[in-house]
Amino acid sequence: MSDRPIYLDCHATTPVDERVLAAMLPYFTQHFGNPSSISHVYGWEAEAAVKQTRSILAEAINATPEEIVFTSGATEANNLAIKGVAEAYYQKGQHIITVATEHSAVIDPCNYLKSLGFEVTILPVEKDGIINLNQLEKALRPDTILVSVMAANNEIGVLQPLAEIGELCRSQEIIFHTDAAQAIAKIPLDVQAMKIDLMSLTAHKVYGPKGIGAIYVRRRNPRVQLAAQQHGGGHERGMRSGTLYTPQIVGFGKAVEIALEEQKIECDRLTQLRERLWEQLSQLPGIHLNGHPTQRLAGNLNISVEGVDGAALLLGLQPVMAVSSGSACSSVTTAPSHVLTALGHSEQLAYASVRFGIGRFNTQEEIDKVAEYFISTVQSLRQQATFV
Repeated sequence: MSDRPIYLDCHATTPVDERVLAAMLPYFTQHFGNPSSISHVYGWEAEAAVKQTRSILAEAINATPEEIVFTSGATEANNLAIKGVAEAYYQKGQHIITVATEHSAVIDPCNYLKSLGFEVTILPVEKDGIINLNQLEKALRPDTILVSVMAANNEIGVLQPLAEIGELCRSQEIIFHTDAAQAIAKIPLDVQAMKIDLMSLTAHKVYGPKGIGAIYVRRRNPRVQLAAQQHGGGHERGMRSGTLYTPQIVGFGKAVEIALEEQKIECDRLTQLRERLWEQLSQLPGIHLNGHPTQRLAGNLNISVEGVDGAALLLGLQPVMAVSSGSACSSVTTAPSHVLTALGHSEQLAYASVRFGIGRFNTQEEIDKVAEYFISTVQSLRQQATFV
């Protein structure tokens, strides 16, 4: 493994923690029953495991187990939240509000609804990536049925003021959804205190398996209705049909359980590594920090570099580090990051950006090696540019 690049792309995905894998394995071969088969012991074992994860996820966000609905991931959860509310509440109104820096799994469903006749307001952000609450308040209307604002940005790591947003929405009886894919078990989340009605979650950003996620759906004060987007069998209270993937669900629960236990220590450690990396990289002239300096995920550092070609920079970094320039879900496109352009960056700066996602298994020695190589790569590229 020592000859492989240092992995610093934990916002794209994380490796499965060995403790998570160990918890999952018996459910592939020994406890392989269908949790919906409640007439024999194999089904009972699987059902009990699913219930345990519901309880873990519910406790993590101060919900009840009955309010947790399993999905294939946060993208499906976002689609279920946005389209499900639109279909269930269209007679009340057809206005939806979201933010320019949202993940494509929120922006794209909103654009789809727009094609069907819904009106979508996309709010800008301040230069630090945080929304202006006054602008949000002014955008709320009597026909607004949903506000969707992500908890932690997948590119710049910025944490939005969820409690204040929730208060605004609740005061006008508007459903508040947050995409918490990057936030679960990394920052404190409380759907009651923050007045969150819908919350999208996923396992693979927190050292769990890919292919499993969940959505929190508030059951009381107020009770939120969702129109199912997938039918057949009536699983998950009719909101998401399909046989539950027990091993993945077990892994999700174990991953969140571990992350919650280690949250404070891990947050402090990742913050120290992030600041150590930024302290070294900021010595270079023409380096810009993207997003709020402190109101961000502990392991996130996103920077833009003047005077270099973005593609050449990423190519030059590949031998030593695995990093990205934006969302993994949109890396196949050639357009600059919509998140960075929303901050007011030029296309050049948006292209020449690097997202460092520092994770559980990174070390100080790796951070120092990455910083040294990054600086030398930028200096080399700038020197080459002067001779072109």
